[in-house]
Amino acid sequence: MKSGQMKSVHTRIASLLAACLAMLLLVACKPAADDQRAAVDPPATSQPAPATKPEQPPADVSTSKPAMPELRVATVDGGQYDLSKHRGKWVVVNFWATWCAPCRKEMPELSALDAMREHVEVVGLAYEEIEPADMQAFLQKHPVVYPIAVLDVYAPPADFVTPRGLPMTYLIAPDGKVAKQFLGPVTAKEIEGAIAAAGGPAAPA
Repeated sequence: MKSGQMKSVHTRIASLLAACLAMLLLVACKPAADDQRAAVDPPATSQPAPATKPEQPPADVSTSKPAMPELRVATVDGGQYDLSKHRGKWVVVNFWATWCAPCRKEMPELSALDAMREHVEVVGLAYEEIEPADMQAFLQKHPVVYPIAVLDVYAPPADFVTPRGLPMTYLIAPDGKVAKQFLGPVTAKEIEGAIAAAGGPAAPA
């Protein structure tokens, strides 16, 4: 090989070596991708986030009133109803209203329960603003055997929780204590089941 060609080969080899060396130096100076992220984002700690305090469940509304409520109201037929005079019976205290469709639906069943079970009585407390004549007209179309009283919505019975929804029903045991509270429609079967669960007579088979 001629000396000129040899010189050209050596020159190219030297250029290649220089380029490789420069690339190696560049790679060596560049931080790895993981190192870059580590420099930007602090490492995650293994310590768990502090637990948030759970919300306290709402208190049972049945515990915020006397265990043996008193109830004295005037009924639409001109009489007086005193709950304390009905000791020895299971009393169903039913809060309702004429505009409440579920209330109207359960009235015949509550009336039948009152009529057919000697140990059970029902009293209906209309929680609405209505004239006595209008209530009388309503009861002519929807008759029941149990007494009905129209409550003052601005001064409802103090020993019962003010209804947040209708119907709302209390089952009072023969000793005068609240045995069960129902929010929403209730059936005679559910009431009789609650009576049996509280130690009262079971419904006939």
